[in-house]
Amino acid sequence: MSEQKTVEKPWTGRFTEPTDAFVEAFGASVGFDQRMYRQDIQGSIAHARMLAHVGVLSDQERDEIIRGLTQIEAEIQAGDFPWSIALEDVHMNIEKRLTDMIGITGKKLHTGRSRNDQVATDIRLYLRDEIDGAIAPELKRLQSALIELAGREAETILPGFTHLQTAQPITFGHHMLAWNEMLQRDNERLQDCRKRINIMPLGSAALAGTTYPIDREFTAKELGFDMPGRNSLDGVSDRDFAIEFLSWASILLMHMSRFSEELILWSSSQFDWVDLGDAFCTGSSIMPQKKNPDVPELVRGKSGRVFGSLSAMLMIMKGQPLAYNKDNQEDKEPLFDAIDTVKGCLKVYADMMAQIKLKKENMREAALRGFSTATDLADYLVRNGVAFRDAHEVVGKAVALGVETERDLSEMKLEELQQFSEAIKEDVFDYLTLEGSVAARDHIGGTAPERVREAAKQAKELLKG
Repeated sequence: MSEQKTVEKPWTGRFTEPTDAFVEAFGASVGFDQRMYRQDIQGSIAHARMLAHVGVLSDQERDEIIRGLTQIEAEIQAGDFPWSIALEDVHMNIEKRLTDMIGITGKKLHTGRSRNDQVATDIRLYLRDEIDGAIAPELKRLQSALIELAGREAETILPGFTHLQTAQPITFGHHMLAWNEMLQRDNERLQDCRKRINIMPLGSAALAGTTYPIDREFTAKELGFDMPGRNSLDGVSDRDFAIEFLSWASILLMHMSRFSEELILWSSSQFDWVDLGDAFCTGSSIMPQKKNPDVPELVRGKSGRVFGSLSAMLMIMKGQPLAYNKDNQEDKEPLFDAIDTVKGCLKVYADMMAQIKLKKENMREAALRGFSTATDLADYLVRNGVAFRDAHEVVGKAVALGVETERDLSEMKLEELQQFSEAIKEDVFDYLTLEGSVAARDHIGGTAPERVREAAKQAKELLKG
């Protein structure tokens, strides 16, 4: 960032002494808020058009301002813009450059607005652009990878867990669709959050509105906002939209951290169910055999980073009186960091899940351990007239025999099972196999392969909508 030694600030008229050098650096935000330059210029162009529309600027002045701002945008993109800490933020840097370029006309641009409503507008525009341009598409890409995987692996069997103990056999496709259900809720929450982001603060000015005859509906339409905000005090001081986004991001990363925990377990030598691909893992500097699941571990760790951003924003806002306060300069870094983190996590996960390889035999072997079809035997007995509590006891005794002899229920002889209940017949083995168990869950939301294929198809259609 280039530095101007002596810069006249636009607000120095009331002051008799210059700002302390350390205070100037301490209070500057241009080091991080310059990433909103496109949105700042976009908002200024719309504001200039509105001012000309209501007769505050002439058409010539409007066009001169727009040409200057367009040139400034090109300078920033080319890396030629003279950023200055002395000018505090992205807004004043751009305004000062515009005034240097076109003279007094540049000073007219700020008519009818304040940095308070300007920055609030920039943040909303920036967040909206990030959602539309990167976050929502990457979220959908991850969902697409999971749905595709679910349909392809609708018959692949693995053990389902409760308390991380073998519970019942399920299909891998069913498991992937469970993840997708979480992400689909995240998708819907994000679109709902976007509605409250897309409200325009511009025109609120410092806090009370402005005496100029502005047309806020005109500006809102220019910028693609759904409507202008209804209250100027709230317009400049509201950061609920950012808190809501960070809440959304925290829920998303909580889900992705849960996915990560499972993938870390599944890729371990103790499970050995999946291969995440060399591109998404690293090795050890000392142990040559290691293949570490870095991507899931990093995502699991980055969830805490996003949770921290939410906590920071809540703390920033909790004690502020109306309207704008300098505290709000601290809103951008946690928000920007969370945006970057979410984008990175979604991208790498979408890439990784599209390339994951399954070790199906290991999954199946694991499903055979832990008596995962015990509930199926209990259900079988109930269908044959045994009360459920009695059936529960019968199966418990059969499992005890299996533990003692180190055999699964499906490996026992019919006579052995019949010693526990006369209701057990030859057809019992149709229900004790893994395939029979998953196929029996043939209802909406069940793990039966055909139901999984149907659910994957429905999920794909929902994602298109």
